[in-house]
Amino acid sequence: MNPAVKRWVPHTIALVCLLVLLYPLLWLLATSLKPADEVVTSLHLWPSHLDWSNYTTALDGVSGVSVTRLLGNTLLIAGGAVVGNVLSCSLAAYAFARLRFRMRGPMFTFMVATLMLPQHVILIPQYIIFNRLGMVDTYWPLILPKFLATDAFFVFLIVQFMRNLPRELEESARIDGCGAFRTYWAITLPLSRPALITTAIFTFIWTWNDFFTQLIYLFAPEKFTITLALRSFVDQSSTSAYGPMFAMSVISVLPIVLFFFVFQRYLVQGMATSGLKG
Repeated sequence: MNPAVKRWVPHTIALVCLLVLLYPLLWLLATSLKPADEVVTSLHLWPSHLDWSNYTTALDGVSGVSVTRLLGNTLLIAGGAVVGNVLSCSLAAYAFARLRFRMRGPMFTFMVATLMLPQHVILIPQYIIFNRLGMVDTYWPLILPKFLATDAFFVFLIVQFMRNLPRELEESARIDGCGAFRTYWAITLPLSRPALITTAIFTFIWTWNDFFTQLIYLFAPEKFTITLALRSFVDQSSTSAYGPMFAMSVISVLPIVLFFFVFQRYLVQGMATSGLKG
């Protein structure tokens, strides 16, 4: 094979795969600009003419709640989840990775085993607990569990990273008089930055895109997130307004895309240097 052709074959294959992966986003963007009569009936990717009224309707929000308020609610929940997961999961991971205590092995095994536990199994018990605490229709059921290290995946991820850190640094800190928590805060936590950034990125994306949990706990429209607003936008009348719904979908995707482009370097670094590596 010609060396020039051989060099361009992998690039061509990668470009084709990229187009396949990006097609759903392209279709979403094009559909958000279609007139109402073309959204369902037309099979063409591009609209006959651009209908910017879909975005005007989407920016007005749903049920009297503006899209700015919806995005703010979603950002509040996602931000709280990020802070909770980073702090609680790193604390739990430090205990499993560095401290010696009775039943550490069985407890770690049990924690890892919860990864195979379906979310629907614990949904009803959690709902009963939060309902008795009077926290239903608030943001607490969506944020508070994150401060209790309930995401075993991130605990396992950070444990795998911390186990590779040199113990000499912690031993030097103990010689200087640092206790376990001071060593964790001043030595281990800064060195675990790649794993913590990976945890923060995945937590933000998963929480932002979450629908089912928010649907269970949030009832008042003024507390809705952007994902709940999409469902409400379809159900608020007898006929579904698909054009504005897709326009609001584009608005909801933009923060995730921007977030990924800003932190993609840290995401790759974290996956390459933590427990996610091959």
